[in-house]
Amino acid sequence: MSEQNVIRLRGVAIYHTDDPFGSCSEKKLLKQGELILSDVNFDINAGEFVYLIGRVGSGKSSLLKTLYAELQLIEGEGSVAGFDLRKMRRRDVSRLRRRIGIVFQDYQLLTDRNVFMNLYYVMKATGWTNESEIRKRIDEVLRVVSLETKGYKMPFELSGGEQQRLVIARALLNRPKLLLADEPTGNLDPVTADGIIRLFQEIARQGTAVVMSTHNTALIEEYPSRTILFSHGKIQEVDVAGMFEKI
Repeated sequence: MSEQNVIRLRGVAIYHTDDPFGSCSEKKLLKQGELILSDVNFDINAGEFVYLIGRVGSGKSSLLKTLYAELQLIEGEGSVAGFDLRKMRRRDVSRLRRRIGIVFQDYQLLTDRNVFMNLYYVMKATGWTNESEIRKRIDEVLRVVSLETKGYKMPFELSGGEQQRLVIARALLNRPKLLLADEPTGNLDPVTADGIIRLFQEIARQGTAVVMSTHNTALIEEYPSRTILFSHGKIQEVDVAGMFEKI
């Protein structure tokens, strides 16, 4: 894996299993697991912005879950942010996730804490101890996502777009090499979704790789970038015109 690669997959097959990091042997998992994708090969480098697109159930979310070790990689070779996915164990998962940022569609915010405390909680949980550095970093990420005046607000007082920006701020706290976003605009209106895409583009320009799953083809037409199509258990890289012919 080169210094520029943040993701490298070779000959990967992805299986869904009920207990991805259980005590079963790889042979048993291969036998019992449901094959989702096969023959997956690609690299993603620092600063790239990449769309994953395909129909619901085509494997986009399963691939993302494999990249952040929610699903175990049991066939092929894969590296993410310097971690070998084939050698991952439960104890390694938290270390990997400190090196990447994850943006969930359902936000997963702490509803009883304000914006500042949502971020403060994550920083303390991931090992930050210096209070002045914590406050400085929170201020930095809130400026990045244009929420610098919202630190005192509770999550329910934010719009949907603002809540998504807070989730992105949370994902940026530990200066990740990679940002993974699973349908981050799925619940947003078109204008708000546009703002989220522009934010991701800026994050990529600053050197963090951004990988975003979506089924929103209008966004890709408006903001074209490298695109990987998921179809019939396989993936292939396509240009925008080719994608709309195939999807």
